[in-house]
Amino acid sequence: MKMRCLVLLTVILGGLLLSALLYVAALVRPGRKSSVDESLLCDYAHRGLHDADVPENSMAAFSRACEAGVGIELDVRLSRDGRVMVFHDVTLLRMTGEEGKLCEWDAADLQGLSLCGSDQTIPTLSEVLRLVDGRVPLLVELKGEGSGTALCEAVGALLEDYEGPYCLESFNPFLVRGIHRRLPEAFCGLLYTNLCRDKKSLSPVYLAGTAMLCNGIAKPHFIAYNQRDRNALPVRLAAGLYRIPRFVWTVRTQAELAEARERGEHPVYEDLSQ
Repeated sequence: MKMRCLVLLTVILGGLLLSALLYVAALVRPGRKSSVDESLLCDYAHRGLHDADVPENSMAAFSRACEAGVGIELDVRLSRDGRVMVFHDVTLLRMTGEEGKLCEWDAADLQGLSLCGSDQTIPTLSEVLRLVDGRVPLLVELKGEGSGTALCEAVGALLEDYEGPYCLESFNPFLVRGIHRRLPEAFCGLLYTNLCRDKKSLSPVYLAGTAMLCNGIAKPHFIAYNQRDRNALPVRLAAGLYRIPRFVWTVRTQAELAEARERGEHPVYEDLSQ
């Protein structure tokens, strides 16, 4: 009986050790180190330099960032007719007052919508690229769920001839993998947050994301994490063991900005009035 218990305990401990090694060596392990344009390792204005008068993800917010000489973080989604639009939310309501999802509208109609009642409208990525024209680095977040990569194809077609510095990121590991394949030389990262906490759910998808089990799919060159989660075990393992660049979001005070820089993180910030 004692021998059986000892064998069982040995098997259990061996299984746990094997699982831990698999987790560290395969699942949390990022992609192969990529040569990176050092200009990309900088501060980024979250959705451009926006405020109460200048809407987020607008041409005016991006113009202000260019004038200030700071990097620009922006979000992209596909319109119904396959154009790459610069917009954060799934739905239009918060920013335009209109019902429905952005993906249910054609680009021409979307460009006629006012952002927060201003004179600014939803821009296309091609318009933003012409405006920025390499003056500051871009951090492009690919928005979308599921395993489809149509957005990667559309974004890749626009960026392959763009001569300015840019990098890309997404919460969706399939989009990170897709943009890797479309733009093999691009610097790509996986966004991280504690999804179980944020979504108040222990679904398998959220558990996998929270445990950072998707690095094996995404093979990211960098990680970009919620500053609340900089000390989470998966973040500490990926950053500590593999020494990949770390971006942190969303920084909102001067104290948080100073802390991020002191830690060697590259901050994505907004509203630094405090």
